[in-house]
Amino acid sequence: MNAAVLRRFIILMAIATAIAGIFGVGYMYVNPSEPGDYEVRRGDQLLSDGEFSGALEQFDEALKLSPDHRGALMGRAIVFLQTERYPEAEAELTYLIGFLNRTLEPDDLTGIGVLAAAYANRGILYDRTGRYEKALADYIEVLKRDRDLAEGPGIIDKVLYGMPKPATVERRAIYLKQQLALPESERLLRVPELDEEQRMFKP
Repeated sequence: MNAAVLRRFIILMAIATAIAGIFGVGYMYVNPSEPGDYEVRRGDQLLSDGEFSGALEQFDEALKLSPDHRGALMGRAIVFLQTERYPEAEAELTYLIGFLNRTLEPDDLTGIGVLAAAYANRGILYDRTGRYEKALADYIEVLKRDRDLAEGPGIIDKVLYGMPKPATVERRAIYLKQQLALPESERLLRVPELDEEQRMFKP
């Protein structure tokens, strides 16, 4: 076969593959499998950009289309956490945890991940507001349900966030357990430079 023809064929196939991929992603994006999924994805994008007001609007829209959409409930909770609206964040996470505990199927791995993330985020909230016993109880729930989440981010996240030893649910739970076992006068429960490394969890 002529080399020029072969090269042209390869280029055309690469272009066709790229176009097909773009259309496939676009179709999935604008035709979500469940009502509210598109709005949750938009909310997640805005959330990652720090556009909290816009993100909240998208999550609210998702809940209008699909009440109890777990991605939208988690998104709202994270917006409230990031903007230090702690009572609202606690109410949202407590509702989500109760809803999932009532409705979750044993083989729903995604749902189990969402439940573990909800416990982790509520634990972080309790940590931030000085309710350490409650924080420890929620971290223990994460350990029971999702070891991967409890052990923290993988190598890619470590590179992206520049933290060779990032804070993890597991490490924080062990630390809290040790400190709470000490007499109250000897406890060191807040270490601001380490506490700042805690990240929200959104599966």
